[in-house]
Amino acid sequence: MAKLKCTAAYDGSRFFGYQVQPGKRTVQREIETALSRIHHGRTIKITASGRTDRGVHAVGQVFHFESPLNIPSVNWTKALNSFLPDDIYIDRTENVPPDFHARFDVKMKEYRYRLLTRPQPDLFRRFYTLHVKSSLDLQKMNEAAGFIIGTHDFSCFCAANTDVKDKVRTVYHLDVHREGEDETVIRIVGSGFLYQMVRIITGTLIAVGMHELQPEALPDIIAGRDRGAAPKTAPARGLTLWRVTY
Repeated sequence: MAKLKCTAAYDGSRFFGYQVQPGKRTVQREIETALSRIHHGRTIKITASGRTDRGVHAVGQVFHFESPLNIPSVNWTKALNSFLPDDIYIDRTENVPPDFHARFDVKMKEYRYRLLTRPQPDLFRRFYTLHVKSSLDLQKMNEAAGFIIGTHDFSCFCAANTDVKDKVRTVYHLDVHREGEDETVIRIVGSGFLYQMVRIITGTLIAVGMHELQPEALPDIIAGRDRGAAPKTAPARGLTLWRVTY
């Protein structure tokens, strides 16, 4: 029995998230359906580095699966892509040791959130950016980011409807920068992230960039561990899972 690790990209616009849901189109269901076809109807389950919500994209999602088939890894990539829809693409496949686990072996994850910062919207980027009409103060946003970097209890940046008890995570890197003429990118790298954590941090940084919140407020917000003290959650559409490191 071979164990294989795949790195996948997907456009989350037409999915109800990553995880299988009854009667819903999901990333996991599409990949497992493709694997079942390759295995002539046999059910093959995959395990990913983590779940992404409805509308969230990925360029570096990782999953593993086991197969009795003796197929070279490069051919696995071709086989999977031939059965997958055009909004999922397997970038590479490799053999891994039997004890590899796509979720539990993660060391770091990187997410990027894209903002369209100009007065008028862009019809063709509406599923991949959040449109912010007003200009943003990137210097203030990066000042606020400095308070978020480090190891903290991030309860204030976690959705209330989660069963996770331990909310301590480490953010290794967080910056805000311009790309091109009209996009602002928030890049965050951490040991792991709580439910909607990146989107709540994004909403907080946007509030800082619009001068609705001062950077100096961040230490008290984090220390208070109260979700209600942090600004609203940014929508899913601007978020991309960029890289998973093992």
